[in-house]
Parts: sequence; structure tokens; C-alpha cells
Amino acid sequence: MLKFTELTFFTCTGICLTFVFTACNRPEPAYFEDVTQEAGIDFKYNFGDYTYENILESSGSGVTVFDYDGDGDQDIYLLNGTWLEGISDSEGKIFENTPDQLYRNNGDGTFTEVARQAGLDDSHWSMAAAPVDYDGDGDLDLYLMNYGPNVFYQNNGNGTFQDATATMGLAGPDSLNGFVKWSVGASFLDFDRDGALDVMLGNFLAFDPAYRTPGQPDMMPHPNEYRGQASLFYRQIPGGKFADVTSQLGLFYPDSKCMGLNVFDFDADGNPDIVQANDHQANFLFKNEGSAFAETGRNSGIAVNDDGAPTGSMHPSLGDVDGDGLIDILVSDLEHGALYRNLGNGTFENFTVQSGLKDFFNGKGSWAAILFDFDNDGDLDIFSANGAAEVLTEQYPLLLVNDGKGHFTDAGVEGGAYFVQKRSGRGAACLDYDNDGDLDLVVSHVDLKATASLLRNQCNNGNHWLGLVLLSRNGSPAWPGSKVSVTAGGKTQVLIHQPGNAYLSYGDNRVHVGLGSRSKVDRIEVDWTDGSKDVFENIVGDQYLKIRQGTGKK
Repeated sequence: MLKFTELTFFTCTGICLTFVFTACNRPEPAYFEDVTQEAGIDFKYNFGDYTYENILESSGSGVTVFDYDGDGDQDIYLLNGTWLEGISDSEGKIFENTPDQLYRNNGDGTFTEVARQAGLDDSHWSMAAAPVDYDGDGDLDLYLMNYGPNVFYQNNGNGTFQDATATMGLAGPDSLNGFVKWSVGASFLDFDRDGALDVMLGNFLAFDPAYRTPGQPDMMPHPNEYRGQASLFYRQIPGGKFADVTSQLGLFYPDSKCMGLNVFDFDADGNPDIVQANDHQANFLFKNEGSAFAETGRNSGIAVNDDGAPTGSMHPSLGDVDGDGLIDILVSDLEHGALYRNLGNGTFENFTVQSGLKDFFNGKGSWAAILFDFDNDGDLDIFSANGAAEVLTEQYPLLLVNDGKGHFTDAGVEGGAYFVQKRSGRGAACLDYDNDGDLDLVVSHVDLKATASLLRNQCNNGNHWLGLVLLSRNGSPAWPGSKVSVTAGGKTQVLIHQPGNAYLSYGDNRVHVGLGSRSKVDRIEVDWTDGSKDVFENIVGDQYLKIRQGTGKK
């Protein structure tokens, strides 16, 4: 079990470890090593049959990382497809009731599959699963989004879950726009700061399995040929139940085609806003005005790409890519991606060409794209899981290294063997599964190989790091959305506590900070989601640290 240092005052004591800094140029061995087999992860994704011929099959599934049993080790939940009557081919019936799989971290570099024992062996066609401690009892619950009814699993606190969907009202409608509801993600927020957690549920499109493109019956229909399905906003009401208030809050767009959601306060007015990436439609940015939301995507500059066109957007990933203290937005898509640089005045500029990302992403078909500091040098790099949509064409994944100012270079073969083989990736998440202070990766694929990949970070360059476990006032896991500012050696990094930061996927709930050659943190500022602030000073690096709301300087 991982041991933490509990921080209850504005200072912390500990042993200061000093390391010799070595630049991470041409490391030996490579940055990442594929350890899937030796770790005991034997997951294979299926899309219900052996043929790849519709948009449900092409969309893939997500990866969720969370410490479900509270032992300090990050566990992995891999979501699966299944055989469906009227959608899947008859020979695929052997895949009927295929369950999702939960891999418990054994703490020694290996995992054990325990979905059935934990009560998480759901056999719907699953897309994404959002972990959150919605009831503040100290453990992480799980909201599972499906093609079909969604499921809310309440954590019993003993390594098992119970289905609480019926009592909470979060299954969602049976259908939207005349076809089965298809949910792809959720973001939790307390939009009105009433102390109760609300949720925005992202829905994709009205999939008609019988539809064929006129004149091209053998081709997979384009998303534009289907109607959309409205994303839904559920407000928590007394008794722990949820009510659909989408229309009342100005969020009802019945033909939108959401592929990913995220939440942050983009205009620094103290209210959490919602960014929604849409498939071949303009992206939305919903500004929180306190009692309702206003859609400001075009006015803010994130609606379309640098060509002025809406693309097959996947997910809005958040992070300060250029080190100016402002949170930027990376939207992966099937074209060449979009990096929106925050200008600090409520608007964004398209920075895709200047950053170099347009050339790297062009033609790749990016699905899950993660902003993460894999080399602990203090800036955010990018991993991208790639693959075509309409056909099962594999692509090389990408590992892109940031120069600290938002300009990227391709790590190429230095990334490791995984990065020089073509796959068809979909969901992906970063995590520190071995608790050694650097970020690893787990990736789901829809290619016919279908195996997931666990990539261990082995960039042993001597750089320092700090991991922050954010806790609420009562010691339970903090809700997502807090802003964390970390100052070390004159450099300040600004990060958002937001694990739902890639397509269909949720990563390590801990806030990871690369410190480079600095072994000590001078100051940590946490702007909590309820508007309060804590300051902590003189923190020793190279540890996971619990920070509890209300215990720092004001």
C-alpha cells in the first residue's frame, strides 16, 4: 500500500532528497516500455462481431483509472462492447453479454481482474465511466455511460459496488430523437455552488442500425447522415436524487453530437463553465452565468478549426501548454486537431499551426489525446491514440515533446516500440500505476488485435516531481475542477484537477507536477471549486501529498 504524508498546516516537514539532473536526451532504454503481458492485463475489446461496419463499432470504448478500493494504488477499468440484436452480425452472438473488466492493482506491478467480485461486470455496450465521490463518504463512486441505459454504481466502501441508478434518476431516457440513447461521457460540477454535485451528461447521435447511405450501401454512413442527441444536465435535488434541468439552464440542443465534455472556469469569474466537443458540428462553450448558461463557442474562438470548419472533434483536453498560467484547450479530431490558446480575456486563438501540431496530427485520426508531463520537466507533453473512423485503418500513435512554450516535436522511436507499430487506438488515460513519480499510459484499441496496452514510463532522467491528492474538508476525495498553482524555483505551473481529460477516458485523480531539477516546492495555491483558497509553503518534492481543504493559509 502506498504511504502518504498528510498535510494539515501550511508547512510540511520531511527529508530533502537531492538528485543530479540529467537531460532526457536519447534515453536508454526508450521513454516507454509495453508491460501489458507481464502486468497481467489480458483485456481484449470486442465490438459485437467480426466485421467493422457501423459507427457504433468504430467509436471504441474508454479507459477509467481510479482507486476503487482506497488502498493508494491506481486501478484500471476497461470498457467493452457486446453483441446486440439488430446491430451485430449473427456469428458474433458468442460476444453476447461481454462484461467490462476491472483490473485491481496488486501494488507490485501486476493486476488482477475483479469486475465480477466488485459488481462492475456490466454487460451493456459501454463507452465511458466517470469516477466521483458524489456523496462525500470517502470513496469513489462510478457513473457508467452506455449505448442504452446508464448505470450509477455506489461504492460500498469494501471493494464492492451497488447499482443505485433507480433511486438517483441517472439512467437517462430510453431514447432521444427516436433511437436508443447513446451516452459518451459526463462531467461533474456544482454549477450553482449550493454544495450539491450536479452532472452534465454528453450524448452522441441517433444511431439507426438499418440506415444505409444511398448509392453506397456498403460504406459506413457519415455522422452527418444521422440526427443528433441532446446532452443533458442533471441537477442534484434534496434526497440525493437528480432532476433533468437541461432546458431551464439553456443547454438543450436536440441535434448536437457530443463526443466529449470538460469543465473549467475559462473566464475566471468564479463559475465553472462547460466545453463540449461535437462531431462535425461547431464546438460549444457554455458560459456559466450563475442561474443559467450561454453558448459562446464562436465568440470565444473554439467553435471551429484553423480552416474555419467544424471537424470530427473528440474531446476537449485542458492544460497550460505554453506556461503563461492560462488554461488552453486541445481538441483531438479526425482532421489535424485544434489547439486553442487562452488569451486571458475570455477568448482563445487557434495555435495549431504555430505549435507544430497541425503537421503531426494531419491524417492520423486522433481520438484520445492527453496533455501530461511524462518527463517531469515542468511542461505538458502530448500522447495521441490514432486510427481511421470509417475503415479499420491503423495509424502510428504519437508522443510529442513540449519545449515549454507550446511548440512540439515528435519523440519518434525514442518513445519506444509501441510508437513504431500501427494500431487503431481509441480511449487512453495517464496514471502512475507503480507510484514511482512518473506518468504511465494505458490505451484501448479497436483493431482486430484488440488488446489494451499498458506502457510503463522509464524516462529515468533524475527530474523531480510532486503528486497532490486533493481532499475536501471532511477528508473525502475532492470534486473535480479545482485550480492548482505550484511555484518552485521562480517558476509557477497552473493545473486543473480534472481527470476526465481524454476521449471516453478518465485518468489518475491525483494532480501531477513535474519539477525538473527543483527538489522543493516554494508555494502551492489551491482555488477550490466552492470559491475558497488555501496556500501551502515549503514542500519537499518526490512524494504524494494529501492536501485537505481548509488546512492551509488563507
